[in-house]
Amino acid sequence: MSTHATGTFHVETWDEKPYEEIGGKAKLTRATVTQSFHGVIEGEGKVEYLMAYREDGTASFVGLQHVAGEVGGRSGSFVLQLAGTFEGGVAKAGWFVVTGAGTGDLRTLRGGGGFEASHGPDGTVTLDYDFG
Repeated sequence: MSTHATGTFHVETWDEKPYEEIGGKAKLTRATVTQSFHGVIEGEGKVEYLMAYREDGTASFVGLQHVAGEVGGRSGSFVLQLAGTFEGGVAKAGWFVVTGAGTGDLRTLRGGGGFEASHGPDGTVTLDYDFG
């Protein structure tokens, strides 16, 4: 049975650069982001986002995030794979734990969830998890 938990994150750094100008405001970008997590996840994360911006400023994005810290009182690291959207000033994404990519006491972590954040440095996270 999985545990449902919530928490927060804070964006510490955001370095985004376009790698393809499509025309007008449409573009493809890559962002390297670091975050701190509190609540269900206690620790630090680094994520690489690939984003596709539309003419209207909305975007779709994918990413892989390496998180080092604690979940459920266990420590180690794990990887999240995520996909989401940005529209109306809000970023939303779903994610899942990449099995086999964990270390320490988190090497058997399984689960999924997501995050939501208004345009700014803080957001909320959910994670439904267990240890396989």
